[in-house]
Amino acid sequence: MRAASPSSLLLLLPSSQRQQRAAQLGPPLPAPPPCTSYTLAGRNTGVLPDSSRHRPVLCTMAEQLHTSGPGELPDPMDDAELALVGINMLLNNGFRESDQLFRKYRNHSPLMSFGASFVSFLNAMMTFEEEKMQIACDDLKMTEKLCESDEGVIETIKNKIKKNVDVRKSAQSMVDRLQRQIIIADCQVYLAVLSFVKQELSAYIKGGWILRKAWKIYNKCYVDINSLQEMYQKKLSQESSPSDAANDNHISVEGVTDEALNRLKGAVSFGYGLFHLCISMVPPNLLKIINLLGFPGDRLQGLSSLMYASESKDMKAPLATLALLWYHTVVRPFFALDGSDNQAGLKEAKEILLKKESAYPNSSLFMFFKGRVQRLECQINSALTSFHTALELATEQREIQHVCLYEIGWCSMIELNFKDAFRSFERLKNESRWSQCYYAYLTAVCQGATGDVEGAQEVFRDVQKLFKRKNNQIEQFSVKKGERFRKQNPTKHLCVLAAIEVLYLWKALPNCSFTNLQHMSQACHEVVDPSVVGLRNLLLGAIHKCLGNVEDAVQFFQRAVKDEQGRQQNLYIQPYACYELGCLLLDNPEVQYSHPLHMATYK
Repeated sequence: MRAASPSSLLLLLPSSQRQQRAAQLGPPLPAPPPCTSYTLAGRNTGVLPDSSRHRPVLCTMAEQLHTSGPGELPDPMDDAELALVGINMLLNNGFRESDQLFRKYRNHSPLMSFGASFVSFLNAMMTFEEEKMQIACDDLKMTEKLCESDEGVIETIKNKIKKNVDVRKSAQSMVDRLQRQIIIADCQVYLAVLSFVKQELSAYIKGGWILRKAWKIYNKCYVDINSLQEMYQKKLSQESSPSDAANDNHISVEGVTDEALNRLKGAVSFGYGLFHLCISMVPPNLLKIINLLGFPGDRLQGLSSLMYASESKDMKAPLATLALLWYHTVVRPFFALDGSDNQAGLKEAKEILLKKESAYPNSSLFMFFKGRVQRLECQINSALTSFHTALELATEQREIQHVCLYEIGWCSMIELNFKDAFRSFERLKNESRWSQCYYAYLTAVCQGATGDVEGAQEVFRDVQKLFKRKNNQIEQFSVKKGERFRKQNPTKHLCVLAAIEVLYLWKALPNCSFTNLQHMSQACHEVVDPSVVGLRNLLLGAIHKCLGNVEDAVQFFQRAVKDEQGRQQNLYIQPYACYELGCLLLDNPEVQYSHPLHMATYK
């Protein structure tokens, strides 16, 4: 086999690991000659901060892929390091290169097989094509079958029978067995996700059962690895006595390195942490039922586990980093986990982005999260620049393009640039397979807000046709609103009001600038249709609340509470107005309010 240059492979590692690995490799070898055959569409796809160095590194990897024998691992890197290289290539938009790397070595080890299956799973989730989803299922099952081979069990039995067992071999077998179990759990989680995508009752039941099996494996491995780490620390500090060692002889730490244990802990912490974090966000009325089924829900435990995983040398470390960014920039503000504090989580997200910037300079996903931070900081123009950059970087990942288009559409609405918002949502309506009904409504609203009310009315007619998920509240809202505009000719003023309504309901008004809020207030005052007076007053109250005009906000909320004429059109107006008014008075006890609030049930 023609081995790749160790120094070139070293450059593909995250910056935090290069110095340590360089000391082990010694002086770097000369760089390979320049090459132009390993760039995609004229763009660099490497993982180095300096774009001038991307091409030699990737050419070295490309050359290695063609010259090394099948299943031969590049020296001096092991499968864990090479798997991390593949994930880093993937996140820096080298999707094709990462796929080639993992498939080249997928038969070398369970870890590389899992890497190939993960890329296949990601490809399926980004396209939602039935054929690719089936391929991903087959790949994941193949990896799961490989990890369930009885080689590790046989080795364990032999080691227990033989008295003169090789300690290092026994330790390696134990590490390998734990690694295989973690990979099995990872595969089961992704298989469950593929089942959920089918949106069928039987698929939900099957997926839930698979997830329960995965959780049991994660929990068992997490406990075992923690025990191994504790025993290893006792061994190093020489605190354990011979009697202690006798008590702990069911698990031996002889021959196990601290590095191997830390990597295993990082590997299991990703899935273990995600389980805790996701289940902790389930509504309280369902959480007790889920806990009874054996699923936990400790948010702090989930976050700490993901933090540990993100700092590890496991191949899922970058994925744990993305999970933390997703939590801080998407989940916390959307679910209002910190109340009205829209800045919560931004400090943590900015620290993560700053720390990982040099390792992922060309990552569309990291650029996307940078845009999310800027949007939450109300730097909308900067956010638009970041989202457009991420859109250009994600030329081969359609789903990543779609989330970027979604944010571009929302930021454009926040800026009252309805023309650009219309373009983004129209493309999503035509390309995305997720909630085309919802995208059709946003497209029609923005198109009408530009003044093209005839074109908007045509799109409003499509909203009902695209309604597929009857239990989805977003689509129910879109259909009900679209039906009104389908029966009644929309006007530009009504479409602008509908756009502001969406911004309010999706908690985006606090992201709007002072000037744009004033423009929204003026647009609301221009609406005279008596059927939307209650909605207009609710939105004016919310706008003045964001502007800091507490007394004006109280007056408009009070008017919305009293509105009865538009109640049949918008049942949520009066309850929302009561809630907003109550919160405002609690936060501002100095405001004089002579009318008591009455509790009512709206059906």
